[in-house]
Amino acid sequence: MNEKSIGIIELSSIAAGFLVADTMLKAGNVRLMLSRTICSGKYMVVVCGDTAPVESAVAAGGKAADGCLIDVTAIHNIHADVITAIGRTQPTPPNGALGILESFNVTTLIQAADCAVKTADVQLLEVRLAMALGGKAFVTMTGQVSSVQAAVAAGRALIAESGALVNAVVIARPHPDVYREII
Repeated sequence: MNEKSIGIIELSSIAAGFLVADTMLKAGNVRLMLSRTICSGKYMVVVCGDTAPVESAVAAGGKAADGCLIDVTAIHNIHADVITAIGRTQPTPPNGALGILESFNVTTLIQAADCAVKTADVQLLEVRLAMALGGKAFVTMTGQVSSVQAAVAAGRALIAESGALVNAVVIARPHPDVYREII
C-alpha cells in the first residue's frame, strides 16, 4: 500500500464513530491509523492509503455518519513523515532546535505538519491529535535552528489563515528536561 493520503472524519457521536470506522475500512483498501473518542465526547477516525481508496472510504464514512458528522477531510500527497509521526509512541531522539505548532483542530494541524516538513529539513517528533487536549492538536519537530524556524513559520501561516492557530514556538537550545517531557 502506497500511503499518500489521509482521510479524517470527526463525529458528534461515539456510537456513530464505530459504525463509520467499520464502513470506511470496508469501503476501500485503507489502513486504520486512529479510531477513538476525543475530548468533548466526540469521535475521530483517521485512515491512510492510496488516494482513490481514501476518497472512497471518506465518502462512505461521511454517508454512514447519519447526521453526526462534524468534519470530513481527505488530504492527498502527504509527506510520509507525517503519517509516521501521527500517534507515534516512541519518537526519534531530538536533535537541535525544537519547534511546536498548536492548532484548535486536527485537520489543520495535519496540513500544517505536512507543510512544515515539506518547507524545511526538519524531523517530526510527534503529531498528537485531540486526545486529552480539549480537542486541540500539536506537532513537535527538531532540526537546525534556521530549518525549524522556516518550518514553523510555514505551518504557522497555514494554521493562522484557517483561524485555528493557538500558538507556534521555536526554542533554539531547549533544556534537556524539556526534550524529556516530549519523548
